[in-house]
Parts: sequence; C-alpha cells; structure tokens
Amino acid sequence: MTNLIVELSKFAFIILIALYTLLSFTILKKKSQGEMNYGWKLQNLLMFFFHLLAYVVLYLQTEEIKILIFYLFQLFLLQAVIVLTGVIYPKINRLVLNNMCMLLVIGFIMLTRLSYDRAVRQFQMAAVSLVLAMVIPLLIRKCSFLQSLPWIYGGAGLLLLTVVAVFGDTSNGAKLFLKIGGFAFQPSEFVKLSFVFFVAARLSKSTAFKDVALTTVMAAFHVIVLVLSKDLGGALLFFIAYLVMLYVAAKNPLYFLSGLGAGSAAAWAGYHLFSHVRVRVMAWSDPFQYIDKEGYQITQSLFAIGTGGWFGMGLGQGTPNKIPVVVEDFMFSAIAEEFGGIFSVCLILICLSCFMMFVNIAMQIKNNFYKYAALGLGTLYGFQVFLTIGGAIKFIPSTGVTLPLVSSGGSSMVATIAMFAVIQGMYLLKEDEDLRIEKERKQRAKARAKKTGAGKKEKIR
Repeated sequence: MTNLIVELSKFAFIILIALYTLLSFTILKKKSQGEMNYGWKLQNLLMFFFHLLAYVVLYLQTEEIKILIFYLFQLFLLQAVIVLTGVIYPKINRLVLNNMCMLLVIGFIMLTRLSYDRAVRQFQMAAVSLVLAMVIPLLIRKCSFLQSLPWIYGGAGLLLLTVVAVFGDTSNGAKLFLKIGGFAFQPSEFVKLSFVFFVAARLSKSTAFKDVALTTVMAAFHVIVLVLSKDLGGALLFFIAYLVMLYVAAKNPLYFLSGLGAGSAAAWAGYHLFSHVRVRVMAWSDPFQYIDKEGYQITQSLFAIGTGGWFGMGLGQGTPNKIPVVVEDFMFSAIAEEFGGIFSVCLILICLSCFMMFVNIAMQIKNNFYKYAALGLGTLYGFQVFLTIGGAIKFIPSTGVTLPLVSSGGSSMVATIAMFAVIQGMYLLKEDEDLRIEKERKQRAKARAKKTGAGKKEKIR
C-alpha cells in the first residue's frame, strides 16, 4: 500500500506545483483585487496540500512519529507567517511572500528526507529569521537615513570579510566561516546586503567618473578579499551585482564592457592561481574521465538527474546521498531525482518569478537608492540560483553556492529571508509613492476645477 501511495504521489506533486507555478505568472494579470486575493489563497492551499502529502509519504516510509510532529511545527510557522504578515503589512507583495514560503517548504521536505537533524536546524534558523524579518519592512519604510550611510556599509562589510580571510575556518579549500564559541556562521552571506546598500547609496548620489572610481575601488576590495579567501563563488556574485547596478545607474556601456574585460582577466588569473579552480574546471569539462576523483560529484549529480527522468523516482525512493555535499551544493539534483524533471522546471520558474518581481519592484520605485538596492538584491538572488542549478546540470563549473531557501545553510537562510524582507519593505515604499502621487494628482485636479469654476463666475459677472 505504501508503495502505491508513493507512486501516485509523484504525479500529485507535479500537478500541485504546476498549478502553483501557473498561478505565479497569471495572478498579476487579474483585473480585480478580489480575483487576485482568491489566487493568493489558492496558491496557499496548493502549497499546504503539497506540504501535507509529502510528510504523509515520509511518515509512511519511516513510521517515525517525530516526522509528523516536525510537520506540525512547520505548519504552525508557515500559517503564522502568512497570517501575521497580512495583518501587519496588508499591502505586502503576496507573490513574493507565497514564493518564499513555497521554497521553504520544498527545502524542509528534502532536508527531512536526507538528514532529519539538518532539517531541524534549518527550521530553527528559519523560525528565528522569519520573526526578525517582520520588523525589516517597517525599518525600510520609516528609516530614510539608510541612504546616507554608504561608507559605513562599505567599511563594515570589508572589515568583516577581512576578519574571515585572516581568522576564518577553511571549508572545501575556502575560508568561509567564523566560529564564536560553538556557533559558526558565514559572514559573506550578510555582507551581500551591506555591499548592495553601499553601492546603491553611492550610485544614487552621483555617477560622475570620480565618484564611480571611488565606488569601484571599494567594491573591488570586497571582491579581492573574497578571492584571497578562495570564496570564488561569492566573489563572482558580488562582481556581477556591482556590474549590473553600475550599468543601470550610469547608463554607460563602456563601464559594462570594461567590467566584463576585467572579469574575464580575473577568471583567467584565478584559473592559474588556484588549484581547486582548475580541479572544478577539469571536472566540468569532462567529468566522466575523472569519475573516480575530481569528477565524482558532478557525475553523481548527472546520474541523479537522469535517473529521475520527467516524473521522478518518488519521494524517498532515490539515492541522492551518493552525491557529496548534496544538502548544500547539489540540492537541485536530489530534487530532480525524486520529484522529477517537470517538478524541477517548475522550481526554476518559481525562482524566476521571484527574480522578475524583484526587478519589477526596482523599476517602479522612484527613489534611486531603493531602486538600485532592489535591483542589486534581485541580481544577487537570480545569479545565485543560476550558479547553483547551472553547476548541478553541468552547464557551468560548480561554484559551491547554495540554492536560496532550499539548500541547507543557516547563514544563507537568515540572509535570504532578510533579503526578501528588504524587498517587501521597498515594495511598501513603492505603494506609498503611488498613493502620494495619486493624492497629489487629485489635489491638482481639484485645484484646477476650483480655479476654472472661479473663472466662469468672474465671466458671468
């Protein structure tokens, strides 16, 4: 009976996420607010049913009551986040909120299947982060001085990265973590936010050559310290985010082309300077030739994706633990093996809809600081998803970055939820701008009507 339920659940999972994904791209086309609210509720219903079905399958396979208890804790947290956010911030962007919760659900399910202890730690970090994130939109909305602190953002971020480069613990050849007591965290995840705020604050004030040069120097120091720490995936994320923000702010193609040239030169230098970069490129170029050593990780990833096919092996039926570091770097491969290719494509589209919404919010904000910051955060998010999935499917060499909100990683979880909360704060600012513009328009129309009426009375006299 259990095998039958697992087999049927494969198709149920695909139907549920396909409908959810379809709504992500169609709800915003609805004409009335009532239709949109119905669409958001339908998305939540699909997400919670998917969540319930997955944990039923996991319980039937393990027969461990702790699985059901863990599910109930997750259900309470997600319900509380959706309800409280709607009450505190009624004008919040529901698509961004729903997608964040859906990605968290997928991550919880896969981590519970792969490593229950990791899943519990991930849940604890998510719970703390979501509580703290409730305050962030209010801070973004009310603290107008945030755009006046560029050098504080830049200096604090650079100092933190330098501390990691000198005193950090090494993981997979790179210095990534700081340990304080028994607690370890990855500072570069949080520096992403300060870096984007620094660049946005600088570029919103001036895009003159002298100011751009100073901003570029500070940004380059961030990237150089990351390279010296051998965190090349993080360095690439920072570099791309800065390049996009600079191009949009300055609208100078020469800056963009110069950045691409510098980036290409840095990539060439990194290949020759760092042995682990050469290993990853070698494993990417022909993984099956080095299947016993350098290419083992990527070949196992490709085997998992190929084994899953379009419909997947079924939750709990694959062997994703054969992939080294699967819960961090290759979570997408595990999902593709057990949920299938169709599900994986829908997951990519959900991430894409988040990126599109981030960029859409950025383009609608009138204040340049918030515009560039939203664009930078969207670029970081979208490019990180690209690097993770691209590495898993052998489209690009593996960079060791996580799939946001899905892969295991406390620092990544906290920073990504903070990023989503910042975006929500900027969306509320956009709504405030729209209301202010509409109010001013009505006042001008009223003044013109009053003036016209007074003029007509004067003519009659």
